Amino acid sequence: MVSFKDLTTKAYPNWCDGCGDFGMWNSLKMAIMQLNIDPKDILLVSGIGCSGKVPYWIKTYGYNGLHGRAVPVASGAKFANHKLNVIVIGGDGDGYSEGGNHFVHGARRNIDICYIVHNNMVYGLTVGQTSPTSHHGYVSKSTPHGVIELEINPIALAIASGATFVARGFAGDMKHLTQLIVEGVKHKGFALIDVLQPCVTFNHVNTYEFYAARVYKLDDDKSYKPDDKIAAFAKSYEWDSKIPIGIFYREQRATYEDQLPQLKEKPLVEQDISNVDISKLMDEFS
Repeated sequence: MVSFKDLTTKAYPNWCDGCGDFGMWNSLKMAIMQLNIDPKDILLVSGIGCSGKVPYWIKTYGYNGLHGRAVPVASGAKFANHKLNVIVIGGDGDGYSEGGNHFVHGARRNIDICYIVHNNMVYGLTVGQTSPTSHHGYVSKSTPHGVIELEINPIALAIASGATFVARGFAGDMKHLTQLIVEGVKHKGFALIDVLQPCVTFNHVNTYEFYAARVYKLDDDKSYKPDDKIAAFAKSYEWDSKIPIGIFYREQRATYEDQLPQLKEKPLVEQDISNVDISKLMDEFS
């Protein structure tokens, strides 16, 4: 069995005291233990932001890349070895702004990766500027008169883009978030878990208290079924006094990797290339 010690690194996170990232960090470790996946069979890929160092602080394989480019790196790793459990870690800026195009196309291709987004609604690493999920009117250092654009709705965008597992968690409810991550990693296809992650330093609107007074679990609504795309869209627009968390939408569809004939026999990394001669191809470029 995988233990907490198996996932513990020598380094320790340097997030602000009380940051929602701690809840997400521990939830991910607890999910890996519950899934009992050997750490050598997990790859964590991240971009830039407060969340970007998570691969340094969980003892699995990891890659910390460029801002907004975590999904294409994760996709390449998955195509090279589709037996790997590939988990992407990002923030709302990294995933929905710089990496917005990769997010959309990763979802529509239904690549078998789990994408966990630390959504604190600000650029926390660079001292609190407005992010794509900052709500209309939000005042920050970059928008002293309030945000004039409409915010991105990650849940609706993921559903519209073709993601086959779309969920929202809350960093203040680690037990529930752990189960969402378990389900997301187990899901075969593109899984988004957008996490409400309070930034205690720069976002004094979307706090733990703000969410605790509003969130409710979709699981508690016995009439809600996550296989209804239209109903999922409607739920994705609930906010103000009530904010749903849980699985909004789930469907089974062939993954991108399932449809690649090159992967039918075995992963690319296991294929014998000792007899492959690319000299003729290289000659064309000489």
